[in-house]
Parts: sequence; C-alpha cells; structure tokens
Amino acid sequence: MTKTDYTNAGQQRLLSVIRVLAGNEFDGLSLTSIAKSLNEKAPVVKRDLENLKTAGMGEQDGRTGHWRLGPKFIQIAIAHFDHVNRTESRMAELKKRYSIG
Repeated sequence: MTKTDYTNAGQQRLLSVIRVLAGNEFDGLSLTSIAKSLNEKAPVVKRDLENLKTAGMGEQDGRTGHWRLGPKFIQIAIAHFDHVNRTESRMAELKKRYSIG
C-alpha cells in the first residue's frame, strides 16, 4: 500500500475546516465564509461542522450563527501545551543535575 491509500478526501476536508476555524474563536466564521475559503459547497461544509460539533470540537454561536472551535479542541491544545511545559521543566532539572560546577 502507498501513503495515498490511507488519504480520505472527507477527512482531509474536515482537517481543512479546523485550520480555517483556528484563530477565530471569539467571533467565529459564517458557514458561507468557511465554504468560500475552502472552495466547497456550503452543505458539504455544514456536514463537516456538524461532525465537529458532535465531537465537541466545534460549536455554533446561537446569536450570530457563526462557527468556531469548541471547548474540546481547545482543551486538547491546552493539554499539549501543559505537557510541553512539564517536559521542559523535567529537562531543566536533568540538565541542572548533570551539569558540572
């Protein structure tokens, strides 16, 4: 099997939706603007957004109808950042422990 055998267009599009939403957590983006930026039809992108919502990784603002990354996605990012910080602290301790002088 080649690498491309594992690539799925729908999954790649969903990842593109996430990239488009990133950085727009406060105001969100309209379905139309997301679809336009991906050069996709709105109903297709709407399905992707609803899948993100079901997973807790996307949400729709009830007031504006705009979409943004959801709490679960942000929690994953924070967990990653926390892990990096803990690892840096451990590395600093090891460096101090093994340094001369």
